[in-house]
Amino acid sequence: MNHRTILWHAFIGACFAMAGPVMAQTDQAVDAEEAESIVEEILVTGSRLRRDSFNIPTPLVTLDNQAIQDTGLNSLAEVLIDEMPAVFESASNTNGQSYVNATGLTTMSLRNQGTDRTLVLIDGRRTVPNQYGGNAVSLNTIPTPLIQRVEIITGGSSAAYGSDAIAGVVNIITQQDKVGLAVEARYGATYNGGGEEYSADVQYGANFAEGRGYLFFGATFDDQKGIGPYERDRALIEADFDYNTTLLCNEMQVVGGDQCLRDIPGGPELWRNRSDGMPGGVFEERSSSTRGYWYDETGLRDDWNEEQYGIHTQQFVQLKIPEDRYTAALKTTFDFENNVKGTFQMMYSENNSFNIKSPEDEYEGADVIILDPVTGEPGEVRPGYISIDNPFAPAEIAENAGSSISWDRRFFEVGNIMTDNHRTTFRSWAGLQGEFANDWQWDVSLGYGKSRQRQLRHNELDVVKEAQALDAEYAEDGVTIQCADPEARAAGCVPLNIFGVGSITPEMADWIRVEPEIRSDIEQKNLLAYVSGDLFEMSNGPVPAVFGVEYREDSLDLGTSEGHQYGGITFNLVPQFSGSIDVWEAFTEMAFPLTDTFSAEVSARVADYSPAGIDTVVSYTTGLMWEPAEGYRLRANIARAQRAPTIAELFSPPRGDFDSIFDICDGTTLDSTDPGHANCRLEPGIMATIGIDGVFTDEGNNYSPNAGNPEVFEETADTYTIGFSMNPSWAENLRLAVDYWDITIEDKITSIGNQEILEQCYNSSVAFGPDNPFCNLIRRDGDGYLIEVMQRQYNLNEGKTRGVDVAMDYNWDLGAKGDITFKLDWTHMLEDSDTYEGLDGLVTVDFTGQLDYGNFDDRATLSATWRKDDWRVRWTTKYKSSVADNYDRNEEWEALRTRNDERCASGDSRCITNPEVPLYLFYPAYTKHDLSVSYSMRTDLIEDLRLYAGVKNVFDDMGPFMPTGGDTYESGPGNFDSKYDGGVGRFWYVGAEMSFGQ
Repeated sequence: MNHRTILWHAFIGACFAMAGPVMAQTDQAVDAEEAESIVEEILVTGSRLRRDSFNIPTPLVTLDNQAIQDTGLNSLAEVLIDEMPAVFESASNTNGQSYVNATGLTTMSLRNQGTDRTLVLIDGRRTVPNQYGGNAVSLNTIPTPLIQRVEIITGGSSAAYGSDAIAGVVNIITQQDKVGLAVEARYGATYNGGGEEYSADVQYGANFAEGRGYLFFGATFDDQKGIGPYERDRALIEADFDYNTTLLCNEMQVVGGDQCLRDIPGGPELWRNRSDGMPGGVFEERSSSTRGYWYDETGLRDDWNEEQYGIHTQQFVQLKIPEDRYTAALKTTFDFENNVKGTFQMMYSENNSFNIKSPEDEYEGADVIILDPVTGEPGEVRPGYISIDNPFAPAEIAENAGSSISWDRRFFEVGNIMTDNHRTTFRSWAGLQGEFANDWQWDVSLGYGKSRQRQLRHNELDVVKEAQALDAEYAEDGVTIQCADPEARAAGCVPLNIFGVGSITPEMADWIRVEPEIRSDIEQKNLLAYVSGDLFEMSNGPVPAVFGVEYREDSLDLGTSEGHQYGGITFNLVPQFSGSIDVWEAFTEMAFPLTDTFSAEVSARVADYSPAGIDTVVSYTTGLMWEPAEGYRLRANIARAQRAPTIAELFSPPRGDFDSIFDICDGTTLDSTDPGHANCRLEPGIMATIGIDGVFTDEGNNYSPNAGNPEVFEETADTYTIGFSMNPSWAENLRLAVDYWDITIEDKITSIGNQEILEQCYNSSVAFGPDNPFCNLIRRDGDGYLIEVMQRQYNLNEGKTRGVDVAMDYNWDLGAKGDITFKLDWTHMLEDSDTYEGLDGLVTVDFTGQLDYGNFDDRATLSATWRKDDWRVRWTTKYKSSVADNYDRNEEWEALRTRNDERCASGDSRCITNPEVPLYLFYPAYTKHDLSVSYSMRTDLIEDLRLYAGVKNVFDDMGPFMPTGGDTYESGPGNFDSKYDGGVGRFWYVGAEMSFGQ
């Protein structure tokens, strides 16, 4: 047992040893009202020093339980993203279709800085994350009935809470005093079909032991159905967009190939986006999509045309993944004698999601990564060509092939690919609070959490077995067909017949089918102890202070099946690994009332992490507040915050990922002059391919694994917030706050994009070769084709984001007609960029105003809420500004236009007189409107009955058309994008809440 473990157990023992004598003291007990004040003073509102949202140095936004109910949403992450412009989308059930470890999660990101830079707390305490690749907390694991309100502090808060609080903190405050029984049921559905939601929850709160104890219990069931492609007309449009850089026109694929849109005699009904992965196979397609043999239900045909007969694979992609969840929570407090209060809280959630995709598509040259189990070096395995002597090969195909047969087939007989995710999360906290030394308070709490994921991937293919089964021959009897490899036969190899619809028997399917599994267990132990009280008196009031210590241990154990560990299957390679990080921390906070109108707050934290590469980490915050006139306040906050690397960022071996990569060497010939091609010709494999084919071509998906790096260390952020708030006497019902914020992250932990790696290797001033560090991240095979582009974690130079927030609310008293509250939250982003040290100097990648990075320059939410007696009506408008797809595309277009203008000016015959601006370069502003209505009443049987209904996205605006296939950076399933509603569209809901015994 190491010294940290010894200290951990000793400290826990001391805490419980202390509790007994404290509770046994015989000093006079405080009354219930004083005890309540103890609890009130440690409620967290962004600090352990209590403050008001319009009277603090940093912006604080609060969303209470009623506001959450008004949204009509069951997912807390969706509520925050929908309501608060500073909260950005991360994983959700409308964008997680292709992710290995994010399916079934609902997470969010403050300031678009990533989930690992957004700290999620529950009652001011850290909680176990739900994703093995990072520290993301899935908010759908938190029981909704337990939530009293949500508070969001933006800006660096590591001094108060430790690592990860760079962009800010989301603090979920649980029920404190709700009494009685409440039951709620809700149903909702989309106007266009699908996406039904059923939910029910029960809550019970009660005081006991003559008011000294409080107990709350809540449970939720939530069932969200998916949305399939056939439930949205747009999803069935076959859009494969490209821009012709020679003719300078927008193209869509049609029967016959790509064609300028202006020349297509019709609309989307003529577009095609199809695959040659047919259920009966396509053979000897050669280099053309309109030549070859193929099978349909009638038999073998020789008139293959991909755009005419191919399969539209988007018909298998779900627009929204179905999921169900069960949550339960228990919370209890008890006032012991002598001002000591005990607390215990427990949460449990079970989340299930199920994603269905098309059956696996394979062809003879489909490379799959396989690792050497001894050296760990990556290699490739592919199904391979089929011999013309294969017993299953029809004579007509064999006679017209060379020495082998090329093929492409979708394995319908094996079954649709299905991802079954089962997640459970357990969270618990126990603590004691009390008083000592004239109104000083002490607080000790112990937290434990565990999240578990079990993911089973159905109906993938074992490519090694597939290759063995395709290599078939006749046995010595001349009748029996067997696998040619004796070792494969001994292992049970079943020869595979892929010629024809339904030609694969169940026995054949069983031989090549593989169902890889991922098992992850994440644990967190946390010990928090602090004291708070008035340190001394100043002329303008007392100086409250907090002094505390905290210990945290995070551990991860990732287990995978053999196919995941070593590859050789048609799914991502995910090697198993484990690791842990622990940290000891000490912190303090103080507030100084310097004058009647000027105050200052300071806080600091020192942290000692177990990884050797992380130095002693110091965080601090200084906040200033000045009220030059009554109702007018100026505020400023300067903070240094940190984020320690996650376990995966430190210890993860390369985890498989396939990205759409443009190989800079694509199109290289002996005399091509495109950027980088001179260095590409230094690759022996590329030159060998050019020698045979005359040109090197490499397009499409490539293996680009993500890997940890034990040398990464903490990233450090300097954050600034300067603003003012007003609540003027001439408009008592008006409150306005405007804040400028700036976050600069040094040594930002991230990976360099695969495109940047290729550019830095082949198109920089530093010579191509082993002395170029970027070239060492690239592997090619003997023919020059990319095997992998490694994306390893590094501490890059700098990340910077800055902008302006505006928050306003105004209450208009209508007298007998009730009142209306207008509320505005608006965020304008001025900059969001990353800078790293390239070979030719600093390289800055700008993310601002680009949909590819999820960045809108402006995001706003405006609501009007009318209340009268028992009625409540709310109209909400959400706004996102116009945005570019990606600035790179725009720069490419400007370069093309400039060259064309020069040709036209010189009389060059290649001049295009009517060049078209590329489609989908920019997307217009997007506005969505929601309406909710509720009515409360009392009956003889029900003490409080609330009936409610609403419509989300009243005008059914599902955002701009975004082609799923082709030459755009941002796209999503079914020609939708989750940043614009994800194809959900208009959604209506009704519900009822009944309360008894309040």
